Amino acid sequence: MASLMEDEVFRSFAKYAAIITTKLLLMGPVTAYYRLTRKAFQNPEDAAAHSSKPEDLKQLVRTNDDVERARRCHQNDLENIVPFVLIGFLYSLTGPDPAWALLHFRVFVCSRFIHTVAYLRALPQPSRGLSWIVGLLTTMSMAHSVVHSVVFH
Repeated sequence: MASLMEDEVFRSFAKYAAIITTKLLLMGPVTAYYRLTRKAFQNPEDAAAHSSKPEDLKQLVRTNDDVERARRCHQNDLENIVPFVLIGFLYSLTGPDPAWALLHFRVFVCSRFIHTVAYLRALPQPSRGLSWIVGLLTTMSMAHSVVHSVVFH
């Protein structure tokens, strides 16, 4: 593993994968923040921890638009960041041009941050859709490169 960290592309990948995975991990606390501040809990035991009155429990176990928006954003991150990390790892092992690799990593990470802001702030479309497709196409470009490298080398 130490020799991998000497590779410029792999170091860049590791940095951007760590950044975007940290962003993914922070979406859990963001969702919890919205649950607590909106008093919208998914489970009765969670609601019970925030009210001692049994009559309040039915009002606290509910959905909330902000909470659901954060949950959907988190789910979308899971659906896109996990494949990026897997494909990016394989891509970094194929010996890509460092400038192109860095461009792929940066574009993906930027697209996901823009996607999150667009999702949580409910920015008008096509902002969220465009940021999602840019990230998807970036991951697909790396996947194509990995397949091409494996098939034709």
